[in-house]
Amino acid sequence: MSDYLTYVWRPVTGGRHAFPIAATKAPAGEPVVAFCGAEADAAELHGRSEVDWVREDTCMRCWHTLAARL
Repeated sequence: MSDYLTYVWRPVTGGRHAFPIAATKAPAGEPVVAFCGAEADAAELHGRSEVDWVREDTCMRCWHTLAARL
């Protein structure tokens, strides 16, 4: 297992998904893909609030994909 963060959870439209760290560096307007295959605009990964966090459900496909890596 890596000592460095390799993914990040972000509440985007439609759920709280896990994205590769590289997705957080993508410019606004560029599509990014979560571990489950869901796509979002990179702009959605930035500036999210705690309210956004609690309003979105965790994507269980992302969860299971990441759990299988352990």
